[in-house]
Amino acid sequence: MACPQRVGLLFGSFNPIHTGHLILANYMATQTDLDAVWLVVSPQSPFKVGEELLPEQERLALVNLAIASNPQLQASDVEFGMQRPSYTIDTLDELRARHPDTQFVLLMGGDNLPGLPRWKAAERLLAEVDIYVYPRPGADLPTELPANVRVVQAPLLDISATFIRSTVRAGKSIRYLVPDAVLQRIAEAGYWANTQSIF
Repeated sequence: MACPQRVGLLFGSFNPIHTGHLILANYMATQTDLDAVWLVVSPQSPFKVGEELLPEQERLALVNLAIASNPQLQASDVEFGMQRPSYTIDTLDELRARHPDTQFVLLMGGDNLPGLPRWKAAERLLAEVDIYVYPRPGADLPTELPANVRVVQAPLLDISATFIRSTVRAGKSIRYLVPDAVLQRIAEAGYWANTQSIF
């Protein structure tokens, strides 16, 4: 009997997706026991209410452009049809119902780990799913972690979507911060206004 596929779930607003996301996702998909990583585009995070977001379908399109050549990465719009804001446990339940033969693993930044006990149904997350934690700037990880929490020393690239948006608004180049296809789409669509000099 074949082993279930193990899929890492990388949640984010991806507003926009950038090189840091891609390096992390590819590292997890190729340097751990995961078979693939799904980038789950969140229409609205409960922790980012009020943040300026591109429409969800636009952000999903940017993710698909970014990962088009990588068969181990996949974009997921599972949360688009769910109640908002989205909660990880609800998304996990939905994905398990749709893909009963897949083992899902949560990918989480070290800066989010201390707040995990305050997440909806945190006790279920800790009991039911493996969690792979990757480093984040300025985040110290506890020395003792639950058995299902694994620290993965993925490359640390301190790029934020906030910085990219502000750079675009300033009319400065974002070359190499995002894939070329994403850069082209941002320029063509005029996202975040001043896109004349972003190349």
